[in-house]
Amino acid sequence: QVQLIESGGGLVQAGGSLRLSCAASGRTLSSYAMGWFRQGPGKEREFVAAATWSGDRTYYVEPVKGRFTISLNNAKNTVYLQMNSLKPEDTAVYYCAAGLYYVLKGGSSDYWGPGTQVTVSS
Repeated sequence: QVQLIESGGGLVQAGGSLRLSCAASGRTLSSYAMGWFRQGPGKEREFVAAATWSGDRTYYVEPVKGRFTISLNNAKNTVYLQMNSLKPEDTAVYYCAAGLYYVLKGGSSDYWGPGTQVTVSS
């Protein structure tokens, strides 16, 4: 089992930055890649970014490339999502996820956190 808890969400003006954190735990954690998903108002949950604990692979969806950065701290078992140049369309509940790398990229996951709200005002 893997447990995930997100933090760091909040309200920010367009053009601003936020850093989300995800505290991860579980004996099998190292078996999984880590990712971030989001679900905006009235929308389906969508994949945002994924990375491996070894650091050899990262992947971003096109709308966030160049603005968001996913990073993993092995010593702290923590996953971060640095979000810069935020836009109102980034408003969503952001979820931390753990799963096989190709599964995350495919839009699914084995484990989910409860989510943290990010609101970007115009």
